[in-house]
Amino acid sequence: MTSNLTENELYDGDDEEGATPDVAPIELKLTPEFCGVRLDKALSQLVPEYSRSRLQQWMDGGFVTVDGQPAKGKTLALGDETIVVHPQAAPEDTAFTPEAMPLSILHEDAELMIIDKPAGLVVHPAAGNWSGTLLNGLLHHFPAISGVPRAGIVHRLDKETSGLMVVAKTLQSQTDLVRQLQARTVKREYLALVWGSPQISGKIDAAIGRHPRDRIKMAVTDNASAKPAVTHYQRIATGTLDGRPVSLLRCQLETGRTHQIRVHMQSIGFTLVGDPLYGKPHLAPIFPRQALHAYRLGLIHPATGKDCEWQSVLPEDFASLLMRAGIDSSIVG
Repeated sequence: MTSNLTENELYDGDDEEGATPDVAPIELKLTPEFCGVRLDKALSQLVPEYSRSRLQQWMDGGFVTVDGQPAKGKTLALGDETIVVHPQAAPEDTAFTPEAMPLSILHEDAELMIIDKPAGLVVHPAAGNWSGTLLNGLLHHFPAISGVPRAGIVHRLDKETSGLMVVAKTLQSQTDLVRQLQARTVKREYLALVWGSPQISGKIDAAIGRHPRDRIKMAVTDNASAKPAVTHYQRIATGTLDGRPVSLLRCQLETGRTHQIRVHMQSIGFTLVGDPLYGKPHLAPIFPRQALHAYRLGLIHPATGKDCEWQSVLPEDFASLLMRAGIDSSIVG
């Protein structure tokens, strides 16, 4: 079994705008050359250390004044006003804050934790989700993990995908786990419920890249930027939902591309039940999330060198979905 980096991607580096906690107000006196210039444009020239979008947010929030009155970006300057800017911390500036939350921990030792992530939990802070993430919970549960890059998170699950993740508690373990993920020696098994009845087993070998028209989606494509992707699947049960055939699949991947399971199954005509992004819109209400669960996880323990494996109990919502489809959930063990 090969590792799955599709729904669990290694993190790439990114740039973040500098934080602004406890920054003193900035007072500016406009000069005649700004006469007739929009205030938002003038401000972006005078305070280039902050992005124009951030300055606009501060104006919208009342944190920028002109001669003591709230500033409006579209207002034209006269050229002799006094502008005061009160810098505010953006939500992302405080993203790495410990937050108490229940965590389902299947295993924990000095080197790592095995987390059983519920659907709906975001793994890492990002636009639209700067708090309430798994990372925030990890920082509260084990404060020392703040010394490990990204709080020990080496791979991720989509927000609405449930199941097993490994989190490193030390830098040495993180380095080792990243190498295992890159070498595809981490054993990972997914369960997916799809519309239709694919053949009993199959291999999908099709490159995946960004969708040519919808930047939110990925797609099977022959674009130069597409990367090789290989998915193996096995049909282990069939049933019906609302009179339509469905199949329970066990999925394994040779490669790790964004949304690989969802994209590959769509490419052969078998979208995941409940998938709002790749499935048919009129079928999405059947289940409130994509029916995808990281079921088994196996790896070499970074400290002992022993092979370890964990198995997740099927989430209640997924088990109930299978029951509705007439599929006995005990078939997955």
